Amino acid sequence: MARKRAKGRDVNGILLLDKPTGMSSNAALQTVKRLFNANKAGHTGNLDPLATGLLPICFGEATKISSYLLDSDKRYIGTCKLGVRTRTADSEGEVLETRSVGNLTEQQVKQVLQGFIGQIEQIPPMHSAVKINGTPLYKLAREGKEIERKSRRVSIYQLEMLRLEGDELDIDVHCSKGTYVRTLAEEIGEALACGAHLSALRRTASGPFELEQAVTMPELAHLAEDGFEALDRLLLPPEEALSDWPMVCLSQNSAYYLQQGQAVQVPKAPSSGWVRLRRDDGQFLGIGQILEDGRVAPKRLIKAAQ
Repeated sequence: MARKRAKGRDVNGILLLDKPTGMSSNAALQTVKRLFNANKAGHTGNLDPLATGLLPICFGEATKISSYLLDSDKRYIGTCKLGVRTRTADSEGEVLETRSVGNLTEQQVKQVLQGFIGQIEQIPPMHSAVKINGTPLYKLAREGKEIERKSRRVSIYQLEMLRLEGDELDIDVHCSKGTYVRTLAEEIGEALACGAHLSALRRTASGPFELEQAVTMPELAHLAEDGFEALDRLLLPPEEALSDWPMVCLSQNSAYYLQQGQAVQVPKAPSSGWVRLRRDDGQFLGIGQILEDGRVAPKRLIKAAQ
């Protein structure tokens, strides 16, 4: 007879984790989930094992808004190793080519970086989690296969040089979802005529959240010794993931019908787009969308914390 799995806790909220290097995002998620003894959890935006930094983890009801965090803009600080091109565009891959860096000036580098700002096309690297016919590209790459990939349009809102020292270039990137910073590093290297790969990466922001708000794995483990109450104090309300969205406040009556799945008319609501929903007593209800006729329709509703 199969053993019944022990039931975990119904935990709700968002934890901002500073993911350590050498750990996959899924391994970090599973470690945190065990520490909280949580029933349900998911992360919001994969970081490669070599990368560190902000990894928002959603528990319980907060997982309903995790896809919106996935779609949000990100910010990174990366180190480009100039003069060396690798198979994976990062320091894990075998070296394909080395070239002289020459005497690059800061002015030259800044001019090249300026050319990447705006909408650009990127081809996902073979060593990535993008799926083709259900198979992640990195699995095909491990089998020595290389297949044609469609380019994707991404937005680079800001790209600044932080440091140029010998064959190392530190950059600060503010970009849209789906941007591969290692591909960007490789393209910057080509534009500088010396080649490059990404040797370090740290995510410093995701949507409205910043790295300064995050907790490290050792800090979590230390707090876990004091029990679940100490850990739960770290959790942010799901609504904070949408803090830059317009707010629609509903009366008790309108909220009732909306929670039955009906679209409702709300005075002074925005004319279009996605909105966060709150009852007039302050209770966060979830995510709504403005219909063409101006009514507010429920899209993802959050159950009130017990």
